[in-house]
Amino acid sequence: MTTLVTPTGRFLGQWPSNSPEWYAARAHRIGGSDIAAIVRLSKWQSRYALWCEKTGLVEPDPPNSQQSRGHFLEPGVANWFAYQHPDVEVVEAGTWTHVDPERDWQLANPDRLLVRDGQVVAGLEIKTDVDGRDWGKPGTDEIPLYYLTQVRWYMDVLGLDEWWVAVLGSHLEFSEYVIHPDIDDTLYLRDAAEEFLRSIAWDEMPTIDGHDATYRTVRKLHPLINSGEKFALPDDLAAEVLPALAEEKSAKEAAQKARAKLLAAMGNASHAYWDEEPVARRQAKGEGTPYLVVEKNLPAIPELLGAAA
Repeated sequence: MTTLVTPTGRFLGQWPSNSPEWYAARAHRIGGSDIAAIVRLSKWQSRYALWCEKTGLVEPDPPNSQQSRGHFLEPGVANWFAYQHPDVEVVEAGTWTHVDPERDWQLANPDRLLVRDGQVVAGLEIKTDVDGRDWGKPGTDEIPLYYLTQVRWYMDVLGLDEWWVAVLGSHLEFSEYVIHPDIDDTLYLRDAAEEFLRSIAWDEMPTIDGHDATYRTVRKLHPLINSGEKFALPDDLAAEVLPALAEEKSAKEAAQKARAKLLAAMGNASHAYWDEEPVARRQAKGEGTPYLVVEKNLPAIPELLGAAA
């Protein structure tokens, strides 16, 4: 493994996913899944949640069932691709950074590398997707933006001009796609990553959004419940979150953002009130992370509708 060379990559090592060594290599660097969160394209991670993880405020979430499924099926998809492409050797990749010391913060943890005559000629990313709605015609570069961002990042780190994506999709059908560099995308991603790293250095926390990962992160930031402590919502926060919470069924993302903002404002308080009327309470199941329970009958606030302007 250590004899492999890529045009701009520096090999760090090969460790199991989610191992202590794997996390240590990623701690202060930006990887392929990270960059998708930074540019707000990740369905798994939010910019806010990633910032809190990189600064050590919270621990990363464990892999969910869909991510675990992909991990277990990965060898089979790799074998299928190797069968389809006998002209290349499909090898495990390990973890890499950019060879330029000033860009050591760029990390790549590809699924596989493709080797021909002892030379790395391309990369391979392996996916499983039972939905398949965002995939275009096989053989093209029409893949979901989240995965395209990840692949373009890896290409920039390793300096490779070709990257394949092998997919096990719905009805257990195999497909493959091929991606080539795009300089505009590459520079955009690099700039976004550097801006994100500056926000960490300057302690500028991203704004709360409606991503599920943001809500989970805010829950982890306040693991205690001070029984009996009441939080009085300021008028501007009440004007922002109460209408969204009241329309939760029709505007779920806005409601999730409101929940996260309210949780963050409450801190460790057990109850939230506005104008002495109950709004929400924080609860926990056993030793679990506290979550927000919104009261069924929220106070009407027509007089506050302009407060958030």
